[in-house]
Amino acid sequence: MRIVRPVRARGGSGGSVNGVSGVGGRQPAGVRVTAARYALLPLRIFLGVTFVYAGIDKLTDSAFLADSGAGSIGELMAQVRDGSAVPWLVDQALKDPTAFGYAMAYGELAVGLGTLVGLLSRLAAAGGALISLSLWLTVSWQSEPYYYGNDLAYLMAWLPLVLAGAPYLSLDLALSRRRRRQGSRLFT
Repeated sequence: MRIVRPVRARGGSGGSVNGVSGVGGRQPAGVRVTAARYALLPLRIFLGVTFVYAGIDKLTDSAFLADSGAGSIGELMAQVRDGSAVPWLVDQALKDPTAFGYAMAYGELAVGLGTLVGLLSRLAAAGGALISLSLWLTVSWQSEPYYYGNDLAYLMAWLPLVLAGAPYLSLDLALSRRRRRQGSRLFT
């Protein structure tokens, strides 16, 4: 098997993938190119499954979705309010903790499913980053040292997916190819 090393195409990406083309116009082949193409897939699967699980876990936990009591979203928000970086955000959640708990659970579920199937993948990743940021600024903010708070790591994990989306094995790709075949554009 002959491996063709990728080279930068001059003057644009005529027939190339991401500005990279093979020798003689052939597409690059090999393990490294394939690995690079699918590099974000494990991250997508991990974050998608994690957020789907987190959403389902919240929706099926009646104690969590209560305004008050042990293990409730209301109790959690009350506990973290004074040590939060954004107490005004926690105050908003405390106005109706049950509604906030449902919004959080459905948000995590939507983000996870969108990420897994690759539908509106950049928007889903931005939602995941926003959820992680809000959790870091409220729940994990008191972690000492800061890197013990896992929400910051989740925030950083979402950023490559915000930037790259889901370019392979996704509904976004399938819909994009379909639009190209039909000659239609999403935005005109």
